[in-house]
Amino acid sequence: MKKPSINTLVAPLVRDLIDNADALRVEVTKGSLGETLVDCGVKAVGGLEAGRRLSEICLGGLGQVTFETTSTDDPWPFMVTVHTSQPVLACLGSQYAGWSLSVEDNGKKFSVLGSGPARAMGSSEKLFDELGYRDQAKTAALVIEADKAPPAAMVEKIAEACKIAPDKLTILYAPTSSLAGTVQIAARCLEVALHKAHELHFPLEDVVDGIATVPVPPPAPGFIEAMGRTNDAIIYAGRAQLYVTGEADAAKKLADELPSANSKDYGKPFAEIFAAVKGDFYQIDPMLFSPAKVTVTSLKTGESFQSGKIDDAVLQRSFA
Repeated sequence: MKKPSINTLVAPLVRDLIDNADALRVEVTKGSLGETLVDCGVKAVGGLEAGRRLSEICLGGLGQVTFETTSTDDPWPFMVTVHTSQPVLACLGSQYAGWSLSVEDNGKKFSVLGSGPARAMGSSEKLFDELGYRDQAKTAALVIEADKAPPAAMVEKIAEACKIAPDKLTILYAPTSSLAGTVQIAARCLEVALHKAHELHFPLEDVVDGIATVPVPPPAPGFIEAMGRTNDAIIYAGRAQLYVTGEADAAKKLADELPSANSKDYGKPFAEIFAAVKGDFYQIDPMLFSPAKVTVTSLKTGESFQSGKIDDAVLQRSFA
């Protein structure tokens, strides 16, 4: 089956965000090379809805992101839910922040991780060879987690890699500490589940569908605390369900291995874990980055396998 062009699919979502910039409290400007820059939470106020739309752009137009509520007795009842009928392409081929970008800007290094559909046009990640996917489109959109717009040198590098003129490129950005940034990172609960499944060597072609939900974290003004809260939302309260083909034994094995509680670093708020390794992100067990609770349903047998737990106590320490 032919795979869609995610940059073409996402173009109407980008246009709609830009057309409604005032209502959504985002700021749209043109960069020095003609690129379109969309500030969703630096100078702009942004908000939850800007973050929801930013999340759908990250998913390459292949996913739906909604706000929902759980029981009113729940201490954090407001949730962001992500669903996509093409979880591998939407999450790993687009949403995953896998494009490492770095340039010199006035004597200082400007480094970010790019996510969104432009990755499938310009990034040299080996992951795309595994996915068997590359995109070609007339325009491209990239999302970065940053507290300022990218410098011209980075814009030029991205446009060249995507083989488009800079004026065909849109870069959307928001810091983790903003409302929009908080939502778009929390909305990676399904992507984290897919990435963990990939790390566990589960065959991605067997993943047919997926859905995930996570509490909306309260933003925090500091980067470390904000990063901690968005990670904790997924690690201690995120829920994901994957629908897979293949043998039931493989589905059960995936369910057993997927939850974050299997990690040796599980049990403390992420900001504390980060401080304990003195800010060296790569010293943290990568198996920690996964949803708290998972269900894997075998489409072959109809059986569902559940594993993991929601840890309200750690979440309360993080969010309060």
